[in-house]
Amino acid sequence: MAKRNWKRVRPTSLRHAMELCLEYAREKQNLSVDNVADLMGLPAKWTLYKWLESGRMPAILIRPFEHACGAEFMTQYLAGSAHKLVVDIPSGRKAKPAEVNELQGSFAEAVGLLIKFYEGGAQVDDTLAALEHVVGGLAWHRENVSKVEAPELGLFEEGDA
Repeated sequence: MAKRNWKRVRPTSLRHAMELCLEYAREKQNLSVDNVADLMGLPAKWTLYKWLESGRMPAILIRPFEHACGAEFMTQYLAGSAHKLVVDIPSGRKAKPAEVNELQGSFAEAVGLLIKFYEGGAQVDDTLAALEHVVGGLAWHRENVSKVEAPELGLFEEGDA
């Protein structure tokens, strides 16, 4: 069985987002639904099963659920359904030249796909994914530049010590 590319997965509903979080937890962290319920501090695992069945979960428990699963598909779905783009917030470190080159390469790829799309030669999903990647990359660098004067503590960053 081929491994799923989790960066390209897009939830289609809140229930689908919950299922994706649990699949991610199972595949990447070897966690069952019962383990996730334990990590969330739920008194009974059946509560999580009930939420999964109905596709409903109290909003206050979305972040603990995503943290336990190690994935943020519910947050992505909620933001996307409100026509918002989710971008990881950087810590404010200097970007390496390779990172800027990567952004430029993905920009050229996205523009190429956009041209092909308007000519009828590219798929909607591929074009959207490329455009979202570029917009997310630009937003990441914008936020990174704004934080460079007052960076966050890099206590948990690897390779900077």
